Parts: sequence; structure tokens; C-alpha cells
Amino acid sequence: MDKQDRQQRIALVPTMGNLHQGHLELVKIAKQHADIVVVSIFVNPTQFGVGEDFDSYPRTLDEDVAKLATVGADYVFAPSVDAMYPVLPPPTTVLAGAISSQLCGQSRPGHFDGVGIVVSKLFNIVQPDVAIFGQKDYQQLAIIKQLVRDLSYSIEIIGAPIIRADDGLALSSRNQYLTESERQVAPILHRELQDLAKQLKGGGISQQAFESLLKDKRTRISDAGFTIDYLEVKTEALGSVVSDSTTFNIENKNIVILVAAWLGRARLLDNQLVVVG
Repeated sequence: MDKQDRQQRIALVPTMGNLHQGHLELVKIAKQHADIVVVSIFVNPTQFGVGEDFDSYPRTLDEDVAKLATVGADYVFAPSVDAMYPVLPPPTTVLAGAISSQLCGQSRPGHFDGVGIVVSKLFNIVQPDVAIFGQKDYQQLAIIKQLVRDLSYSIEIIGAPIIRADDGLALSSRNQYLTESERQVAPILHRELQDLAKQLKGGGISQQAFESLLKDKRTRISDAGFTIDYLEVKTEALGSVVSDSTTFNIENKNIVILVAAWLGRARLLDNQLVVVG
């Protein structure tokens, strides 16, 4: 049936399973925007690189379905790898472009191309009117919005706020990789982002002072036991805050602080939006 002929709106919440409260909040948001909520559960091989945790990524389908029932998800779509990819690697793919080469894409080449192809497939199969993605994966959300625009999908993309534990740690399926002692350290990441946001919020900062702040934060995070992948400040659209080799200006701008860091086996992501000025 053509979407225009449907009487009910369909929302899609794409996940890789091993669901936590953050995922359940996405479902609750989806229910506010649609009559029918479909949750996909699929550990997508094309977004994992060599040596990453595809084989060990937790697969907990029965528990996930039970959790989804408590928040009123209508359908669970849990396809096999063979059903999604008759041929691997797929001969036809989606290239995420320049936006994907920075931040997570720099250390995970090809990751966002894999995200692009699986999300395109899910959109084509489910035919949603709206799709919900978490803002914790800020770069991914930006790439999905770009994909919808460039491939002319008539789908509304909603970015859902980051859901945090009481101590500030962003909820993630990979948090279970943390040991007990690492779990005590992990909230430092968010606290350092909050502190940096506070220092940038007022504006009136030189490029030299800005770079010094970033250097100090990287040192503090590293000294706490993290191995930093990146800690960067970008415009809201993930552009540079340095407009050319001599001009630095974050006044009256929406900026985002983004971090990815390893703590033991867990790669933790977080970000903080800041309105400057």
C-alpha cells in the first residue's frame, strides 16, 4: 500500500538489540508520533570493521521482545543476516560522503557506509512515516538526515535526547563491557564535557585559549584512565569552528562537543550541545 493511502502512521525504531532503558525511551517517543511502532533488531555486519565486536556483540532477542512489550511496541522486525544480505559484502552500497570521514569515521573507516546501507534497507522494507534515532550517536543522526534528504525519502527523522544513568553516563549497550571499577570512572567523561560546555557557553574566547582548553580536557580525561579516540568541538552541522586559517569565532552559534573514548573494552560516546553567546 502506498504511504499516502494508509490511514495510520508508522514509526520505525532501528536497533541492534541488547536493549536498555534508552531504547525503550525511543519507543515511547515513537508512540507519540505514530499509530504503529516497529522496532527492528539486527546486528548489522556491514558497519563492523575488522577486529571489532560483531561476533561478541550481545544478542538477547527473547529478553528484548519482553522489554518492548512493556512499552507497547507493536511489531518487532528481527531479520537474519542472509535475509538482509543475500550477498556479503553487498555489491550495491551507500556512501555516506565527507561528513563520515571525521570523528568516528576516522577510526572506523567504512562504518557509516554500512550504517547507510542497512538503514536504507530498513526504510525500504518497513516504509515508515517517521524514524527515531538517539542523539548519543550524533554523527550517525546527521548522516541519516543527509541520507533521507539526498535519497528523497519522505520520512521524518526525529533525534531523541540522550538518556543517562543517575550519575550522568550515557546509556549504551556496550556499557556492559565495563568492569565494576571502570563503571565508577565512566561518568567522568560526561562531567568533563559539562565543564567544557560551561567554559565555552559565554563566548569571548580566543582561538589560543580554546585550543588550550581542549588540550587540558584531553589531558584530564586521559589521566582518568580513558584512551581518547577524539574530543572535538564542531558546529551543530559538524562543520569546523575555524572558518579559515586565521578566523575563529564561536559567538552566537550552536556548537556541539563530541567525544569518543575507550575505557577498558568499552568504547564510550557522548556529546553536549552548547548555545554560545
